[in-house]
Amino acid sequence: MIDLLEIAWSIALFAWVIIIVQLVSLTLYKYMVKRGVEEKRAVYYNRKVIHIFAGGLVALLVPFLFKTPLLPFILAMVLAILTYIPHRTKKLMYWFQVEDNMYEVHFCIMWGIIIALAWILFGQNTNAYWYGVIPVAFMSFGDAITGIVRNTLYGYRTKAWVGNIAMLAVTVPIGALIGLAGILAAVIASIVEHFEIPGIVDDNITVPLISFLIILALNPPITLI
Repeated sequence: MIDLLEIAWSIALFAWVIIIVQLVSLTLYKYMVKRGVEEKRAVYYNRKVIHIFAGGLVALLVPFLFKTPLLPFILAMVLAILTYIPHRTKKLMYWFQVEDNMYEVHFCIMWGIIIALAWILFGQNTNAYWYGVIPVAFMSFGDAITGIVRNTLYGYRTKAWVGNIAMLAVTVPIGALIGLAGILAAVIASIVEHFEIPGIVDDNITVPLISFLIILALNPPITLI
C-alpha cells in the first residue's frame, strides 16, 4: 500500500525533475549560447544533462524510497505527456527539445515501464528494483556520456563508435552491481546504442529494453521457470 511518505517523495522528486528541466537546463542553455556554443550543440548537451540528473539520479533513488513502482510509473507517464504536448502544439521547450524527434518522450515511457516490469516480475526478489534500475541507468548515464563525448569531439549528433566505448566504460561498472548478467547487459547495450531506425525506434527504447531482457533471461523469476 502507498503511504504518505511515498507520496511526499514523489512530489519532491517530481519537483526536482521540473527544476532540472525548466530552470537548470534553461539556464545552462543560455550560458552555453552566450559563451558561443552553437544552439544545436547546447540543446544536445542539455538533453544529456537531463538524462543524468533527472532520469538517472531519480532512478537510483527509487529502490530506497518506494515500496511499489506505482507512483514512479505514474510520474514517468505524466512526464511523458508533459514532454509530448510541446511537440503536439508546436511549442517546443527549445533548450532541450527538437522538431526532428521525440526521443525524450520515449525516455520517460521506457523509464516507467522498465522499473515497473522489474518489480512486477521480480517482486519477491531483493534485487527486484535494481533489475529495472540498472537498464534505466544504462539509458540515463551510459547514453548521456556517449552524447557528451560525441558532441564534444564532432559538434553534431553522430553515432561514432568512440561514444560507445565511453558508454561501455560507464555501464560495465554499473552492471557489475548485479553480477555477470549486468556486465553482459552493459556490453550488449553499449553496442546496441550505436544503431537506430530514425522515426521508428531509438536507443532510448532499445538500450533499456534489451538490457532488461538479458537480465531477465539470466535471472529468470521463479514464476517464469
